[in-house]
Amino acid sequence: MQLVRQKEQMPSLGTPRPHRLRRSVGAVLVVAALASACAGPSGETGQARKEPAKPAAGQPQAQGAAGALDAYVEKVRKQRAARVLAAKKWGLDRPPLDAPAPPKVKPKITTRKGFETDGEGLPPVFTTVPTKEKVVFLTIDDGAEKDPELLRMMSELQIPYSAFLSDYVVKDDYGYFEKMQDAGVSLHNHTLNHRYLPGLSYAKQKREICGMQDVIEERYGKRPPLFRPPYGNYNEDTLRAARTCGVKAVPLWASEAFPDRMEWREWDRDLHPGDIVLTHFRGKEDWKGSMADMIRRVMKTITAKGYAVAKLEDYV
Repeated sequence: MQLVRQKEQMPSLGTPRPHRLRRSVGAVLVVAALASACAGPSGETGQARKEPAKPAAGQPQAQGAAGALDAYVEKVRKQRAARVLAAKKWGLDRPPLDAPAPPKVKPKITTRKGFETDGEGLPPVFTTVPTKEKVVFLTIDDGAEKDPELLRMMSELQIPYSAFLSDYVVKDDYGYFEKMQDAGVSLHNHTLNHRYLPGLSYAKQKREICGMQDVIEERYGKRPPLFRPPYGNYNEDTLRAARTCGVKAVPLWASEAFPDRMEWREWDRDLHPGDIVLTHFRGKEDWKGSMADMIRRVMKTITAKGYAVAKLEDYV
């Protein structure tokens, strides 16, 4: 079938000894401080579970634990304050919501119903990651526009995203995407030349996909596990070639962001837990606005609907 479709023994129960009482007080302080830190930003909650710093010699255990957690809470407070200021700077009504800690075990990804081919053991094709958390994933395609304002905006707002690159538009400035990678962004495969893959032979599709794997490995040090076919179009040969090239999954999208609007795949024209949001590296020559305008539009929509942006690679 040819288909082309757009994660020690227990103590006695007697009266506690003084040193055990002091430990109990320390434990209460730790629990209280942890509870006060629960509203911290994404990624920080994991730090709250770490062993508190050991107190200096002669310092009571309770004071050392409380001091370390007080420092942590203060760090979280400063980060949240900085994000509020960044939101005002970049024209957002509200700062982005904090994503929950990544899942300890990534969800199992399967091909979306109606997107299957006849091949067995092929990379799954999906538009939504199976999760109950109110998170979505922001992805940006191709690499034509290299706006330095985007790098500053995303860094200051602490918004995670993933880039799917095509060599024919990124090769004039590989350094721009190196800066992006240095900021924690994962770079993935969108083929060498952005061709309509179902119209190509298996060998030519393999060249487009494996060739881009080689470019990303050479330039950025790692062969990416994710691949998105241009226009969202693929057939069984596409997926077989992708598997041969080391691709593990093929994320498409559930909605698409522009500076002036959102477009939706689903009938209810809404976000859902785990939805993948697509946009592109474009500027005013192609859009009714800049990339910063597009981020303002999509983040206002995402935040207003009660969703946070999480890192796709934490789930897939």
